[in-house]
Amino acid sequence: METESEPYVRLATLRQLHQVVAELNTARSLADTLQTVVDGIVVGLGYELACVNLVRPDGDLVVAAFAGDASAEALITGRVGSRASWERRLSMGEAWDGLRFIPHTEGWVLIEDDVPQWHTDGPDPRFEDEWHPEDRLYAPMYASGGELLGVISVDRPRNGRRPGAWGREALQMYAFQAGIAISNARLRANMQRALVRLEREQQALRASEESFRQAFEYAPSGMAIAEMGGDQHGRLLRTNDALCRLLGRPASVLRRYSFSDLVHPEDIGTLLRTSAEGGRAELRLGRRDGTYVWVSLRNSVVADAADGPRFLLTHVEDIEERKRHELQLAHRASHDSLTGLPNSAELRARLSARLCRRPQSVRASAVEALDAAYDGRPDEALTGEHGFPAVDHGYPGAGEHGFRGDAYADPFDLPATAEPGPYDHHVHTVAPATDIDDGTKGLAVLFCDLDGFKSINDRFGHHTGDAVLIEVARRLTTGVRDGDTVARLGGDEFVVLADGLGAADAADLAVRLRNAIIPPIRVDGRAVRVGASFGIGWASCGMSADEVLRSADQRMYIEKRSRSKAHRRAG
Repeated sequence: METESEPYVRLATLRQLHQVVAELNTARSLADTLQTVVDGIVVGLGYELACVNLVRPDGDLVVAAFAGDASAEALITGRVGSRASWERRLSMGEAWDGLRFIPHTEGWVLIEDDVPQWHTDGPDPRFEDEWHPEDRLYAPMYASGGELLGVISVDRPRNGRRPGAWGREALQMYAFQAGIAISNARLRANMQRALVRLEREQQALRASEESFRQAFEYAPSGMAIAEMGGDQHGRLLRTNDALCRLLGRPASVLRRYSFSDLVHPEDIGTLLRTSAEGGRAELRLGRRDGTYVWVSLRNSVVADAADGPRFLLTHVEDIEERKRHELQLAHRASHDSLTGLPNSAELRARLSARLCRRPQSVRASAVEALDAAYDGRPDEALTGEHGFPAVDHGYPGAGEHGFRGDAYADPFDLPATAEPGPYDHHVHTVAPATDIDDGTKGLAVLFCDLDGFKSINDRFGHHTGDAVLIEVARRLTTGVRDGDTVARLGGDEFVVLADGLGAADAADLAVRLRNAIIPPIRVDGRAVRVGASFGIGWASCGMSADEVLRSADQRMYIEKRSRSKAHRRAG
């Protein structure tokens, strides 16, 4: 006969259940109630581990309370299991009246679902009702209307056996009482929130003009009251000392303005998009000395019981320091920490901003097409340097790079109803011819790789190498125009973006930059020298940023191999 069936054990269990149920009804909050539920199972029902999986508003179940093992509690508390996985478990388990039991022989099918669990491997049972570490026993909890509130999971019976009829009934009854306690805890919480809201409303109604004046005048951040509606909508009626100090204007002067008069011209749209009722915005307000300060505006309506909303209460918070910090973080994310140059991600972003997916629309003349055909070089006439079409007619149905299907086999047989494409208003980036100076200006991409840098790192250490990279970055930046971009890809590789150059201009720029890098660099009293190899690529619509950089990189390696190793450092 099972030990749990003995009368004195049943009596002791009833006493323990009575005690834990009493504690359930005295828990003060929902969190306390949930923890009391699992603690009661461990104390009163003879299990070493207990867990409450609570149904969330979205229907999934979260591990809300755990008792019996601190490491297991830290592992799964707060984790979420989907509702579908839980319903699958409850439907496949053996029905022990209101409980659901899944033996270890069937639990393997649940290993891959997303229900949090702590089960471990163990030896096969020695006798029929011995508890196995992978056995699962669940006690669903329901509200009075039949709604699922959550599921209690228990593990490791202290007697090492699967619960018998008495143990099952005790756990089921406890789950029923736990469901009532959880429902009551939620009801108490809702009532408390309602009472708090009511009390706040009553306090707001009882608030006197004097208390409001005190809070308004002596608030540590800026406050203003403005008109709502009418011809004077938005005009400042009242401002506190903090706002006057922030803007450097006395209250008598501020009463002549509205926020739209004080806001930075670039932030007018932000102010207009801000809802008057509870809206907030971050924008710049003008000071008396002509400078601007970043502030956060938060609006609320001061209502009149009889006439409805009448005034707008605006809270103005100085966020200048936070904005400065955000700009610094944005700069760090887009710039190289060693040289301060734009990094690889920023370089690709700037390059991609200039490119669209379709090449420049240029219609080749019939004579040019025939000349290319008779010379036996049709591909050269119709394709650019990077294999992208040099001719694009801008008609519907054109492919990504200007190719079109069989519907228009003749490249000059355009449909009469051709509509403008999505890139017709885009200023296309084109690549100038590299063999002749046709006057075309394009976006040159100069890929720079330092020669001899590795030997400096190996001989003198990374400190000297870093100093060399910083100086090279300075020399490159000094050697380009203000609108050009100098970026560091990483290691000893740099890239220069220079717009509006022809082929000869780009070649001259590469020579100037190489000559600027060659002079010795002094580090800790020691003079070191590096050379540079430049490859010139051209950005062109129809290419991706990576394709452009890869093209310039390839040209750099061709240029590097064309010079002997002894002459690379000397330029």
